[in-house]
Amino acid sequence: MTAVASGGRVGDGSVAMLRQMIRIRRFEERCVELYSRGDIRGFLHLAIGEEACAVGVTEALDTDDAVVATYREHGHALARGLSMGAVMAELEGKVEGCSRGRGGSMHLFDAPTRFYGGNAIVAGGLPLAVGLALADRMNGRERVTACFFGDGAVAEGEFHECLNLASLWHLPVLFCCENNLYAMGTALRLTESETDLSLKAASYRIPSWEVDGMDVRAVREAAARAVEAIRSGGGPHFLEMRTYRFRAHSMYDPDRYRQKDEIESWKQHDPIPTLSEALLAEGVLTAADLVSMEEAVDAEVDDAVSFAESGTIEPVEDLERFVTTPAPADADGGRRS
Repeated sequence: MTAVASGGRVGDGSVAMLRQMIRIRRFEERCVELYSRGDIRGFLHLAIGEEACAVGVTEALDTDDAVVATYREHGHALARGLSMGAVMAELEGKVEGCSRGRGGSMHLFDAPTRFYGGNAIVAGGLPLAVGLALADRMNGRERVTACFFGDGAVAEGEFHECLNLASLWHLPVLFCCENNLYAMGTALRLTESETDLSLKAASYRIPSWEVDGMDVRAVREAAARAVEAIRSGGGPHFLEMRTYRFRAHSMYDPDRYRQKDEIESWKQHDPIPTLSEALLAEGVLTAADLVSMEEAVDAEVDDAVSFAESGTIEPVEDLERFVTTPAPADADGGRRS
């Protein structure tokens, strides 16, 4: 049985969550500009409209927890604490990027914040999350691993294998499904006979429920509830966050599979104005506060772009670095052949 989690006033944390969502939105809007002029190359998947999912879940985690994300992970990385400059430099292929410019948009990584991707393969992060959680359990560490994936991952074998193992082994994993209704370019209703994805998780005897993924306070409340249960020994939990991306699947996608009126309808539930208007009405935030916040974010984005543009392109001589392991040194300091 599943239940819909509803939003509630979270207090002071709501202003911080609003700022995080604005940071992610402005960052990705600037990415569109940079991509259009050729400063960012390769694939670029934007999560504009889905910010509440990354921010709400991350707010419920501790710094020692782990996060595993998909290829649409700029927001998760920023919410987790990666510097905007390091993420932008990665997108521009600079050595100063969080993956030394070798991963690009789909392969952000940062060990200090326990952010383990950025994984380009659909459902590819699920086995990694189960492995991290298994290691924590075997070592007696009270950690939670949050694993983000899209509705398209539900059709992959890894999804079923990983939920089954997590349930059997009672692992501390929070499975976070960002259901935006379209696995790349195909509607969920055309690919899944059961479109209530939380029911699929429940079939593995995992506590699961759906939540409004356009309401960051509802997401945080649901994630906090799940994380508390996991830490208390409740085993894996599953959240189906029902959300929507306002832009196409990627910058290469002509987006011909959705009706414009559907997109406009979902924009009426944009998580950023929804929260800002609520905070203004509650007296938690003033119009001047909001302007100041947006100006500070714009300045941060400008600084990130400047940092990336002044970054370093890795020299050709380093092409094989990290590809092969150097031969061990002899006692006299030489190298064995």
